[in-house]
Amino acid sequence: MPSLKSKADVAIIMGSDSDFPKMENAIQILKDFKVSHHVEVVSAHRTPEKMQKFAKAASGKFKVIIAGAGGAAHLPGMVASYTSLPVIGVPILVGKLKGIDALLSIAQMPSGVPVATVGVDNSKNAGLLAVRILALGSARLKKALSLFEKGQKLKVKKQNSQIATRR
Repeated sequence: MPSLKSKADVAIIMGSDSDFPKMENAIQILKDFKVSHHVEVVSAHRTPEKMQKFAKAASGKFKVIIAGAGGAAHLPGMVASYTSLPVIGVPILVGKLKGIDALLSIAQMPSGVPVATVGVDNSKNAGLLAVRILALGSARLKKALSLFEKGQKLKVKKQNSQIATRR
């Protein structure tokens, strides 16, 4: 991973290291697509000054930000309020509300502060969305996504073959 002083295509941030296991699928997708990335804990509540500094400097270092947070889940929205980069929020399942609180917190951003939102604990889709955004300016990533999509279709075809043999 690049140091904070380095540039990377995608920053993956989370409110706490306890979110890391849920964010690993995004990291793996970026590795699979050979997309440079930076991973860091940036808490909106415990280190608000750091979060603000990170977000304000992000446009000179990254192209997309993936932000995972649970509970009140302010991190994606607060980061989006300080940068014009695309921010993808990953609601993390925490506590009795099973991630619905985080999902609503991220999805219900006020008009003018957009944050893309994926399903609860679905950082894989956040990674794929980041790759799709980056593919707008990359022939290599467009080709890699095309191959990925063909693989997805083959998986479904294989599943249908397996189901047909069970009947």
